[in-house]
Amino acid sequence: MMATTHALVGLLLAAGASAITGEGSLLVAAAGILGGVFPDLDLYAGHRKTLHFPVYGSLLAAIAVAGYVAVGGALALAVALFVLAAAVHAASDALGGGLELRPWEGTSERAVYDHFRGVWWRPRRLVRYDGAPEDVLLGVAVAIPGYLAYSGVVRTAVLAAVGVSVAYALVRKPMVALAEHLVHATPDPVLDYVPERFVRDMR
Repeated sequence: MMATTHALVGLLLAAGASAITGEGSLLVAAAGILGGVFPDLDLYAGHRKTLHFPVYGSLLAAIAVAGYVAVGGALALAVALFVLAAAVHAASDALGGGLELRPWEGTSERAVYDHFRGVWWRPRRLVRYDGAPEDVLLGVAVAIPGYLAYSGVVRTAVLAAVGVSVAYALVRKPMVALAEHLVHATPDPVLDYVPERFVRDMR
């Protein structure tokens, strides 16, 4: 799934938590969004492994939620939401496609790494690949509650995320062809500075 979809899921969690707890601050919304995006910071270094923790992250999220219940307050809720959104991101990546260059071809059996068992979870492909039409539809669906729950800058962020999602979906497949052309036109000494997984299937 797209990073924007994960961000909007994080905002959905924040909106739900705010409705339950009455803590509807911008900090809480930001924590949900940032937690939803955070795991994908490993994009250039062991993607879906380095910062993706579907099992340990879920355990940590449970502890963080318990911590909020114990102490209360917007800051504790924000921490809990950040961790929870990151855990949901990691676990939900198993519902998407694999890590191959063209995930719509369905050739990879690696969706997200389970550090607890030391194995890769296989992709379920309910969302076939990041930027698929169903990915956009999912993003729009989860964006609605967050949009309605907040105002101002959060609503602007929601609209921006949906816009980016649609734009990315339109160029997702052509982008691979362009990347292949650029790799073939780039000297090997330069490619040595590009993470191997980005060029391995293009050479």
